[in-house]
Amino acid sequence: MAPWYDRAGRLSLLKLLVFIGLFLPAAWLAWLALTHDLGARPLNTAIHFAGLWMVRFLLITLAITPARKLFRWAPLILVRRMLGVATFAYGLLHLGLYIVDQNWNLIRVVSEIWLRIYLTIGFVALFGLMLLAITSTDGWVRRLGGKRWQALHRIVYLVSVLALIHFFMQAKLNVYPAALMSGFFLWLMGYRLWDRFGEIGSIPSLLGLAGLSAIATALTEAGWYAVATHAPALKVLEANLGFAAGIRPAWWVLIVALGVTLAVASRRALMKKTQSKAAPKLAMDRVS
Repeated sequence: MAPWYDRAGRLSLLKLLVFIGLFLPAAWLAWLALTHDLGARPLNTAIHFAGLWMVRFLLITLAITPARKLFRWAPLILVRRMLGVATFAYGLLHLGLYIVDQNWNLIRVVSEIWLRIYLTIGFVALFGLMLLAITSTDGWVRRLGGKRWQALHRIVYLVSVLALIHFFMQAKLNVYPAALMSGFFLWLMGYRLWDRFGEIGSIPSLLGLAGLSAIATALTEAGWYAVATHAPALKVLEANLGFAAGIRPAWWVLIVALGVTLAVASRRALMKKTQSKAAPKLAMDRVS
């Protein structure tokens, strides 16, 4: 069955749009390559581009569960598998471009992965994504059983951590994108923990999560600079919380998290208004 059909064999506009969207970054990368707009080191730029989109799609995949619950949009579950497979595909492209950059010298590639810890971490993350992609089918759910399948697919959290560590390590001094992606990951993990041990659906709790995620993002970036470059953590933290160096990742995480909270509140208000309008009509129908 084509990926843009639902389980009943009907065309799903949501799945079709997501399926097309998954190819857009690759198409854009191909266009930049054809027009020679990848800069002085095109292969290196392409490697980082593919890796960045792998992380983005990984986080979008993790965002499906919160979005489905918060916005009460059940059909979102239909695109989670598609997003997960796309995440692995972009990770494979990331590795493939690195192999090309090494002149197809597979012995050297294996040696580099073995000797360079950040490459080892990235390869382990990609291997985890491969396991998740292979076992994402209904057939594997039946073979493993629901509980074992769910237990296996929880390694996505470990894979995400490894991918972000790899992102930080290969970024060296400019960790802005890695810190930003880590901030969104912290929000997603904070949501899951809060949802497991308490009530995260209320607007006050979402506001609290937004603030905590932003603070955690600032601390993560400051901690990384302190460990990797021995920069004074307090000065880095002060810079992250200010605006002299531009809008830092912590602020973007706060802005996006508050935007999600506003969207959730607006949707609930709209649903409540719609239900209040429908109630009198329903009562009239029952009387008649």
